[in-house]
Amino acid sequence: MKAAVLYEAQTPLVIEELDIEEPGPGQVMVKMMASGVCHSDWHVVKGEWTHLPLPIILGHEGAGIVEATGPGVNNVKPGDHVVLAWRSQCSLCEMCQLGWPALCYDNQYPKQKPTLRSSGQEINQMVGVGSFGSYQIVSEVAAIPIDKDIPFPQASLIGCGVTTGVGAAINTAQVEAGTTAAVFGAGGVGLNVIQGCRIAGATTIIAVDLLDNKLDMAREFGATHTVNAGEEDAVEAIKSLTGGYGVHYAFEAIGLVEKPFIQSILCTRNRGMSIWVGHAPHGTRVTIDARDLMMEKIIMGSLYGSGQPLITFPRLLNLYKQGELMLDELVSRTYPVERINDAFEALGKGEVARSTLSFD
Repeated sequence: MKAAVLYEAQTPLVIEELDIEEPGPGQVMVKMMASGVCHSDWHVVKGEWTHLPLPIILGHEGAGIVEATGPGVNNVKPGDHVVLAWRSQCSLCEMCQLGWPALCYDNQYPKQKPTLRSSGQEINQMVGVGSFGSYQIVSEVAAIPIDKDIPFPQASLIGCGVTTGVGAAINTAQVEAGTTAAVFGAGGVGLNVIQGCRIAGATTIIAVDLLDNKLDMAREFGATHTVNAGEEDAVEAIKSLTGGYGVHYAFEAIGLVEKPFIQSILCTRNRGMSIWVGHAPHGTRVTIDARDLMMEKIIMGSLYGSGQPLITFPRLLNLYKQGELMLDELVSRTYPVERINDAFEALGKGEVARSTLSFD
């Protein structure tokens, strides 16, 4: 297999040739057709997520074709098209049994790792996926079957960014029709939070960002109003747009610095809900006045959009087929895997909603 490997933070990824084992019991080999390039991958490149061991094959948004299956696999067969889920549930723990597999206590990641063809060195895979590689071995429950008429680049984004963003609105916050929402950050995840609020029926959706090109994209995905936080006070602007009360729901979808987390609390009305979607660098601290919550405000994190991949992925793709969920518009650029570093450069400059990688 061919894969983009990160050896050291803040250095370019290197394309390597690796060997991969056959799938074992309950496992599936997938030939990758497309992978999204997510901000979480970039956190690792920048050295902000040091808990992931290097060297590592990055990537966790992937779609492809089942190449082979191990003993005992019943849910998929060779030739099936699948989207990979990076939270691979055990189905037995308390969280799985309660219907929250994204919070599974015992994720089923394969223990075998790809090895460098040149030296035999084992290479880690991001969250057990490593979708910047041309083949993957995953647990059966991580390979979610999809209809064969779904384009692979669009399907790959369901594997993380779309589920994370849309799910934060629909599943975590359970946005109600006719309500108001603010979304801090109009990147790949933020755009999906915005369209999740739109699909749920929110009638005022305020996008907040520092880049006008991202705010333009936010309107395309369903924002009714935009605020450039570099030009005006975001909290005051949001309150002004909501009769002075603030929004019912606020989503932090940036995950870089403290300020937007705090703003997401201050811009909500009494009993408002702040959903923290952005995965901040380790060590990020958020300090608030305790009285900021006294009016029965709620702060809640959201992991993987509180999704259930076996259920959520097909439902989202049905919305795509019906024209409700915008996936085509998310794919700003497609690069061959050999140009992964160009894809990260475009992400860092805020030029794309999402880039995807293709494999020969």
